[in-house]
Amino acid sequence: MRFSKPLIIGVFILLAVFSGVMLQIITSLPNVETLNYYTPSEASVLLSQDGKIIARFHEEENRRVVPYSSFSPYLIKAVVSVEDERFYTHHGIDLWGILRATFKNLLYGRFVEGGSTITQQLARNLFLTRRKTFGRKLAEIALALQIERRFTKEEILEYYLNQIYLGHNTYGVEAASDAYFNKHAKDLSLAEAAMLMGIVEGPELYTPYRNFEQAKARQKIVLTKMVQLGFINLEDAKNAYKEQILLYPENLKRYGQMAPYFVSYVWGELIKKFGEEAVNKGGLRVCTTLDITAQIAAEDTIRKFINEEGKKYNFSQSALLAIDPRNGYIRAMVGGVDFIKSQFNRAIQMKRQPGSAFKPFVYAAAVEQGYSPGTILPDKPTTFDVYPNRWNPFGKWEPKNFDRKFRGNVTMRFALEKSLNIPSIKLLEKVGIESAISVAKRLGITSRIEPGLALTLGVSDVSMLEMVSAYGVFANQGVRVEPTPIYKIANRDGVVIYEHQVKGEKVLEENVAAVMVDMMKGVLARGTGYQGRLNRPAAAKTGTTEEFKDAWIIGYTPQLVAGVWVGNDDNRNMKGVAEVAVGPRIFKEFMTQALVNEQALDFPAPSGYLNARICLSSGLLANSHCPKIVNAQFFEKDYPVSECFIHPKAGEQNDEEDEDSFNSEESGQTTE
Repeated sequence: MRFSKPLIIGVFILLAVFSGVMLQIITSLPNVETLNYYTPSEASVLLSQDGKIIARFHEEENRRVVPYSSFSPYLIKAVVSVEDERFYTHHGIDLWGILRATFKNLLYGRFVEGGSTITQQLARNLFLTRRKTFGRKLAEIALALQIERRFTKEEILEYYLNQIYLGHNTYGVEAASDAYFNKHAKDLSLAEAAMLMGIVEGPELYTPYRNFEQAKARQKIVLTKMVQLGFINLEDAKNAYKEQILLYPENLKRYGQMAPYFVSYVWGELIKKFGEEAVNKGGLRVCTTLDITAQIAAEDTIRKFINEEGKKYNFSQSALLAIDPRNGYIRAMVGGVDFIKSQFNRAIQMKRQPGSAFKPFVYAAAVEQGYSPGTILPDKPTTFDVYPNRWNPFGKWEPKNFDRKFRGNVTMRFALEKSLNIPSIKLLEKVGIESAISVAKRLGITSRIEPGLALTLGVSDVSMLEMVSAYGVFANQGVRVEPTPIYKIANRDGVVIYEHQVKGEKVLEENVAAVMVDMMKGVLARGTGYQGRLNRPAAAKTGTTEEFKDAWIIGYTPQLVAGVWVGNDDNRNMKGVAEVAVGPRIFKEFMTQALVNEQALDFPAPSGYLNARICLSSGLLANSHCPKIVNAQFFEKDYPVSECFIHPKAGEQNDEEDEDSFNSEESGQTTE
């Protein structure tokens, strides 16, 4: 056969051009050796204290990388069957596959099949764009050949199965197995593996969540292919096709839905420590302090009271925070009613006046200075001289009790239980403003406290985190522990890169804390928090702000401190009984559920107490003629040594009355 000279020249020119193109492509190809160091973007996982997944942090790709040994054998057989049946015999490209694909594309007059091997797909996904051009196809082939020379078949499958997209923002078979079947990739059954690999060709089209019939059809194709290749027998395929597939659509929504305010808070803390790149792509394993039982109890309780009683008492928002005072671990957090509508975290970011919930810091300062629970304080109309300001230009202040009533002399214990304002201000005058501020700061209040007699009424804005943490000092025998949402973090290889160290600081004398606990137990037993009393030892203090804009209760057992706030974001007034009618009952319902599996513990008893029956009028030991007699506790130095001398007259009416007669449940009134 003779060839014309122009034809020969033309062939040489084409070969030269093709060689030039190939040389350019080959010299510009990335180095496949980088696969040795390749670490795909991987979601960081948040775990509860008992190891359950509560959230994943990622950007575009929700992925969890696992080794080849963590793939189900069915998964390996299924992916090879449907994606590259000659995977184990070719060296990167499948010539028969390319010829078959070319024939089909010519037959249909359009691109219907690619003929790419698993290795080619891996090369494309990792190194190349997805544009369908002749040059990219040549580069794909060249890279596939290099990859096959450098890596084993198992390594290639490991890279591939950790890389592929499988719908619903899941990348890699581990994340997809969890999203669809609620299990690890190593635990997939034949039926599940076939369905999962069946959707590789069109993840959003064949996802069983959107089109289960299409997913079953794809599953059948995979099973049939596995039979043809001898990976399984026909009976296995038929049984797998009949097997009921259990799907878990809630898994697509759960990450970040449980404890969304807590998850958002942890995300912010992680960003501060490691930066966004590491958090969203680094595959961190974050062990949090969240107690799922307590968290569910918190969310359910807040939702219930908002729905059932929000309108009745005119409040639309609530927050709850619970901390273990022994180690500072945050066990539950609800920052608002609906995270979707408002991401503002009222448990952490909000600062509001705590009202009378601030009073325990003043009383703790008094106990530090030696005042006894039985110390007599006057509850009567009083005008205080204060520093003049634009709201009070004359420097005169005449505060009143919550119920506008006055009770005469009362003990310090009774004043705290009933949250009386006048005695609390009188006590602050005695102990000194700076002493009270010092106690609050030592216990954990970091916000600015406005110096003045009104501080005992809680007029300075504070956060719930500050208040709950500070009350933890009372619960923890005077030891302050910094709150934390995280106790350990490991990198993607399981190496621990951060471990929280619990460090306690003694900020209050142990017996001072015990005395405060003893007095605050009365708030639940007889006082303003009566409706929050538990069937175990507990203590608390309530608080309401001016015009009923905020209602608080902070309470605790030895193993858990919980703060509850109800109110409105726009500062609308609530109905005045919200403090005693709502807050304590939220506290009670939450604590009862959160501690259901916890042993009932008691606090250490205060030491140095002496009991006495005293006359309220004189503060001395009562005789049979005193009209108002109460049981009171004194340190030895304060113990009254003489009998009342202002009621000596024989036959005078003995109207013996305990302070319990002022209980809000009996009188229908409360004081705040």
